[in-house]
Amino acid sequence: VQLQASGGGLVQAGGSLRLSCVASGGTFSNYAMAWFRQAPGKEREFVAYINWSGGSTNYADSVKGRFTISRDNAKNTVYLQMNGLKPEDTAVYYCAADISYYRSVYFTSGSLHEYDYWGQGTLVTVSS
Repeated sequence: VQLQASGGGLVQAGGSLRLSCVASGGTFSNYAMAWFRQAPGKEREFVAYINWSGGSTNYADSVKGRFTISRDNAKNTVYLQMNGLKPEDTAVYYCAADISYYRSVYFTSGSLHEYDYWGQGTLVTVSS
């Protein structure tokens, strides 16, 4: 499975961006998908999860109410709509796929170790 993330860029605080991640080489609709991010000097952290159908989502407290994860299984694509961006959202954003059947339905912990495939990352910079 190959994941290609895009959509990052420079935005002012309060602005919006939409990230996309296109999957190839696997059965996208079988997988849970997630977004993680890694700021300079910090560990990679969970941002958002979506189950195989899009019927269940989960968010980190820091982005809840501002970010929305969605997917289009016909296009093999997962999205992250980011509104109300803050300077502390500055990071490289990674999409990830989890091939576990159970976690394709149910969110568990959001641990990055649960995810089997990773995209290359896309940089989001939020200026104050």
